[in-house]
Amino acid sequence: MDNQENEEYKKVLQEIKQMIAQSRVAALTKVNQEILLLYHNIGTQILQKQKQRGWGAKIIDTLSKDLSDNFPKMRGFSVRNLKNMKKFAVAYSGTQIVQPLVAQLSWTHHIILLNKFEDEKTRNWYIEKSAKEGWSKRVLQHQIQLEVHKEFGSLPNNFDTHFPQTEAESITQLFKDESIFDFLSLDEKNKEKDLENELVKNITDFLLSLGKGFSYIGKQYHLEVSNQDFYIDLLFYHYKLKCFVVIELKIDDFKPEYVGKLNFYLSAVDDLLKQKEDLPSIGLLLCSSKNDTIVEYALRDVSKPMGVASYSITKTIPKNLKDNLPTEQELKSVLKRTLK
Repeated sequence: MDNQENEEYKKVLQEIKQMIAQSRVAALTKVNQEILLLYHNIGTQILQKQKQRGWGAKIIDTLSKDLSDNFPKMRGFSVRNLKNMKKFAVAYSGTQIVQPLVAQLSWTHHIILLNKFEDEKTRNWYIEKSAKEGWSKRVLQHQIQLEVHKEFGSLPNNFDTHFPQTEAESITQLFKDESIFDFLSLDEKNKEKDLENELVKNITDFLLSLGKGFSYIGKQYHLEVSNQDFYIDLLFYHYKLKCFVVIELKIDDFKPEYVGKLNFYLSAVDDLLKQKEDLPSIGLLLCSSKNDTIVEYALRDVSKPMGVASYSITKTIPKNLKDNLPTEQELKSVLKRTLK
């Protein structure tokens, strides 16, 4: 096989691999839709018979035993799951569960949301975010604990003066007004360096909290400007927005002069790293607290797009979070792979 034939073969192989991958995704999606439809139909049957014939709660116990006996290899017919099917049938009509976003989520995702939120609007918000961002069960539970639906898209920023409205809204939706470093165990005596080190150690969770599309480039990223050395706390590239994201961490309250430093870094990144096809770099300043009026004044005439968010630090890991979050060892393992 000569070089030309070899290149042609590689191209064909890649196309076939993509076809296989797409077919597998389509098959899994179809299976998931069928499972949701089945569980919805079972829940509807139980509801109707209990209402029409006055069947009591014990019918679920009997049904669970008989279904498990008839389908011993299927694990979905426990009493608890049958009750969840009832809840699922009450929450969604038959047409709702085949809608694209709803059908993309697993049964486990839906049960987490149904057991947590009675409010349909809030539930739908998490359904949309989970489907579009590809949140796993663990990430969904984490985001619910952080109450991200209350915070996304609310941070003070000047994005609308630098981007078209649709792009400005998309960028704003990536960030939360308050970031919670859930298990960093820091206090006021810790130095900024300690906070940064803990953040990098917890980089996976932090990226998930910001939203999908961030690619980690480095911490204390070195820039040389006019023979002087400068170091950016954290540098990312957002491959969906096609722009660099510069993050500066401060252990104290927001000060207007912090904006000037971040503005300088953004200018340097745009000159030294940004490609022609990239959008202007975005800055995010994380402080322990902020006054929105002061932030508004500080950002008013700034030449670069940036937002300012505060963070909270929990002293210990809540028990209900500990069971649903990665262990320190798991985070270390993921971080090692991320930094390779």
